Amino acid sequence: MTDASGLPTEREGHLVLGATVRTLGAWPSGWRYPGAHRDPHHDPAVLANTALAAEAAGLDFLFFGDWLATAAEFEHTDPYLLARIEPFAAIAYLSAVTERIGLVASVSSAHSEPYTTARASASIDLLSGGRVALCIATGAEARSASNFGWETVHSDADRFAAAGEFIAILRGLWDSWEDGAFVSDAATGRLIDPGKLHALGYVGAYRASSGPLNVVRPPQGHLPIAVVGGSVNARQLAARDADLLFASPRTFEEAVEQNAAALRHVAAEGRDASRFRTVTPILPIVAPTRERAWGVYDDLVALVPLPDDGPVGQPPLSLPANRGARTLASVLGVPLNGIDLDDAVPARLAGRFGSLGKQLVEAVRARSGRTVGGERATTFRHLFVAHAVPAPVLVGSPTDIADHFETWYRAGAVDGFTVLSAFSGTGDGSFDAFLALVVPELQRRDLFRTGYGGSTLRDHLDLPAVANSHLRVQLQPL
Repeated sequence: MTDASGLPTEREGHLVLGATVRTLGAWPSGWRYPGAHRDPHHDPAVLANTALAAEAAGLDFLFFGDWLATAAEFEHTDPYLLARIEPFAAIAYLSAVTERIGLVASVSSAHSEPYTTARASASIDLLSGGRVALCIATGAEARSASNFGWETVHSDADRFAAAGEFIAILRGLWDSWEDGAFVSDAATGRLIDPGKLHALGYVGAYRASSGPLNVVRPPQGHLPIAVVGGSVNARQLAARDADLLFASPRTFEEAVEQNAAALRHVAAEGRDASRFRTVTPILPIVAPTRERAWGVYDDLVALVPLPDDGPVGQPPLSLPANRGARTLASVLGVPLNGIDLDDAVPARLAGRFGSLGKQLVEAVRARSGRTVGGERATTFRHLFVAHAVPAPVLVGSPTDIADHFETWYRAGAVDGFTVLSAFSGTGDGSFDAFLALVVPELQRRDLFRTGYGGSTLRDHLDLPAVANSHLRVQLQPL
């Protein structure tokens, strides 16, 4: 339901719950965790196991992000970017492995052709029975651009305008074939009704496509479209053209404010804001008790390489600049001469921290239960890692995690979450632990459904079907 301005007046349906797939883990050194997956050669098995487990739990979708370049420096920051299966290949593979869960693939509107994208995505939607969505990435990174022969990166305004045209072409091409176009009349020899096949003839400032598409209309008609980002341009693109916005607010208050603004923008575009979804990433580290979850987090902290951690007699690791003592000292606002990483932070020193330093102390407390001067003391290592790994980490028991989800959802801060995993494996802190411990708690609270109510991703997300644009033209009153 919506009010006069088009904004939702009450929450309908269930919490949107997906998973972002990063086979080497979303924690910088999660692959070092005992029993964790650490060899991309075995990614197919990890993908299949992850997808089947997520589907058994009833998750709405699996999300495959992308990055069109690689570099050795990612080893210590984002190891999942080093080598990964291309998103369309991943969802095509998983469409045969799974039966119900949605599959969301990222595509670069800057470095992809809309016709090829429309063709591949419509094909996989057909093969999967209507379970595909596209996340449109606009791209703004020189290293990726160079892989496509670009010498410069286009301006934000150009890239987002081109992305809007990219989406318009996708939807136009998906409407090439009307339902009933294949008459398959063996007696007369007529296979198709040519009046139900439509050229596109799109010519924009940045993109063009004549059409028609040589794939039948996808089962979902128009695949759901997602946009990632918190910039003004990204939010404008999402409000005008997308069904989902993957946003990363820094605080609860910011999330509430940004989601309300996004819904107002959607309504201002003349769209039904109750059919727009905002989803935010979360990296839950969960165990049966809060204390056990804190222990998993402490173990993950210990695995993040920091200065002076290298083996004696070996060359030092080439670590990111934000892991240097000088950088941390600047953030804390105090000198850090002669400290040991595993020393407890003295209360007298912490009292001199600047505002950013105090924020790090609070982040450590929220993640690990550690406090300055407490029984579980805050260490310099924990401060280092809280600064070096600014991921949306949430540590606790199933009740703790569910409380967070419920608070954000009930307040209208988000419509749902896409779950990151610190590592691919089993045991406390893993994706399997989240599925086994948190999902049943969300279901008990009636925040998440206990089974799939429909067969398509649009069904899962409670998004209405979209009529063929040519049919809509035909039905307009004279």
